[in-house]
Amino acid sequence: MPLGVLLFDVDGTLADTEPEGHLPAYNKAFRDHGLDWRWTRSLYRKLLLISGGRERIDHYLDAYDPALGEANDDSVRSDRQGWIDEIHRSKTRHFRDRLQKGQVPLRPGVARLIREAGDAGLRIAIVTNASRATLEPFLAYAIGDELLPYIERTICSDEVAHKKPAPDLYRTACERMSIAPADCIAIEDSNAGATAAHAAGVPALVTINADTRDHPFEAARAVVDSLGEPGAPVTILQSPGFDFDYVDLDVLRRLNAMG
Repeated sequence: MPLGVLLFDVDGTLADTEPEGHLPAYNKAFRDHGLDWRWTRSLYRKLLLISGGRERIDHYLDAYDPALGEANDDSVRSDRQGWIDEIHRSKTRHFRDRLQKGQVPLRPGVARLIREAGDAGLRIAIVTNASRATLEPFLAYAIGDELLPYIERTICSDEVAHKKPAPDLYRTACERMSIAPADCIAIEDSNAGATAAHAAGVPALVTINADTRDHPFEAARAVVDSLGEPGAPVTILQSPGFDFDYVDLDVLRRLNAMG
């Protein structure tokens, strides 16, 4: 069977949501709750190795033992998960505000590739560790009305038992779209995402960003620095054995056929 479905990750793949959206939103949420915390870019890069926003806050509490203040300390002791959920909801509101203000643009080549795939009859789904509450404003403000009709399905972390790097999200995507994993290709930005796709039998292309540049990518069929554009070629960091200037449908079909 030929390539039939493109499965896009979101954070770091479709847009640089982490440094431009989530990180400043976390820091504003901390201030909302009277916390004297400020996650720097270097610290956040380490925290990104933990999959999931709530899980990152939970890990930060254990690994860094930050000051809480009396009121927050009482809340954590009485209902730690509920307290984390409150902070995460605040973060989601601030993230939505940044999206609405146009502060989280799509990465180079993303809009072009979505249009090319949709116009050629390929089906497209989003497969993300983000919650649906976080994804919906991204779809509304970053993807927008022009590109949204190309997206057939969205599969979020709150619909599966385990987030990436577990294969649950990709297996669910293939099941819901009634397609074999080998007839898809995943477009990811991280080792966790590529590992999840590979474990589900889905070949993966990785487009790195500043936060994932140093990840190992044994599970990826190719690694590039972006999807690129005509006249703005990509840098191929892990070659599939052939050269290309930017990622288009021909490149994706060749990657998929490497099996």
